[in-house]
Parts: sequence; C-alpha cells; structure tokens
Amino acid sequence: MGSAFKRFFMQCCCCCCAEDEDDDDEKQPLVSPDPLDYFTREVQKRRDEETNLWSEPGDPSHSERDDDRTLYTLIQARSKTRMGSTGYRRLSVDIEAMRDVRREVRDKWKTILENLGFMAEADSLLTVSAGASHDRMRNAPAARAMLQALHTETSIFSTREPPPERYLFILDRLLYLDIAEDFLAKAKRFYPPKDDSDEEMPGLKINLPLLLARVEVLNGGGGEEDSERDDGNTSD
Repeated sequence: MGSAFKRFFMQCCCCCCAEDEDDDDEKQPLVSPDPLDYFTREVQKRRDEETNLWSEPGDPSHSERDDDRTLYTLIQARSKTRMGSTGYRRLSVDIEAMRDVRREVRDKWKTILENLGFMAEADSLLTVSAGASHDRMRNAPAARAMLQALHTETSIFSTREPPPERYLFILDRLLYLDIAEDFLAKAKRFYPPKDDSDEEMPGLKINLPLLLARVEVLNGGGGEEDSERDDGNTSD
C-alpha cells in the first residue's frame, strides 16, 4: 500500500513538474535577445576545445614536447602568412590534422567514460586547465603507471611517441573516484593493441619533421612567393 502510494505521488509530482516546465518553455522567447550570442558561444567553445588539446597543459611556451612545439610553430607561422594564400591553406590543413589526431584520442576516452556511466561528467573529467600541476596530484605514481599501461596495452595512443601528459592528470582524477581500474579494463576491451602495420594507415600518422621543414621554408621568406607561383600554375 505504501509503495503504491509512493508511486502515485511521484507520478503526480512528475505531471505537475512537466506542466510547469511546459509553461516556462512557453514563456521563453523564440528569438534570443542578441542573435550573436549563439555564435559567440560557439566561437568560445571552439577556442576552449583547441586550448584543451595541448599534450602538456602546464607548458605555456608549448616547447617541452616535440608535438606541442610543432603545433605551436605551425600556428605561429600561419598567423604571419597571408590569409587565403596557398601557404596559409597548407598550414591550416596541417594544424587541423594534428588537432584531429588529438580529438580522436580524447573521443576514445570520452567513449569509455560514457560507457562507465559518466555521460554528463565526461567532458569535465577530460578538461585540464593550463594551471595543472604535478604537485596537486593525489596519486602521481599510480597515475603514471596506469598511463604507461594504456600506452603499451591499448591502441588509444600512438606507440611512436610518449603519451600526452594531460592524461596523467585525468587518470589521477579517475583514481580518486576509484574507477581507474574499470577504465583500464574497458580500454583494453574497446581498443586492443594494434600491429605496427595498422598504425601506418594514411592520414593517421603525423610526420613532425616534414611539418617543421615546411614551416622553415615559409619562415625563410619564400613561402608567399612560392604560394603565388603555385596558385598561378594550378589555375591553368
């Protein structure tokens, strides 16, 4: 009897709440007071996402890791290149290629977290600010051991370079929440190790020396002229 009444009470409450929510929705204006708010939020969201893709979040110079240094150099070179030129477009492609690889890694982490039931918390768990410090970690040795296990026993990361340090801070959070072991087990199941031949798939490998050489050519002053000549040759 008591349980039946409880269910009835909950149903009534849900119906009332639903009606209140409908009334609130009807009171909301169909058009935002400032149409630019949506685009401003989207731009900021994009910037935040790009900021959160650095492998070493605590390095403001972006020079401690080879991949961060390459990405930062590409971004700086593009900022000095005339927008719309061939050189600018090439740099943009290279920058997005590096970011896509990092997004792919983050998406794998998000998939595992959501599978563990953290649908609403996945994004916040994967966000690491530039102020992240090893001194604030609760269990750095265990986090580093687990990061190494993910690097060698799964295909989440590329095996050709060390795993991004940002995930060390994330693993420290998962250890604190007591879900790190479950995460590792899911990672092994969802993303088992691949053969070296599997990692040679076109588009998945970033050639850092080639990208740096390309930037050096542009910084040498001939990039714009070469770009204009390329534009002229390709237009025929």
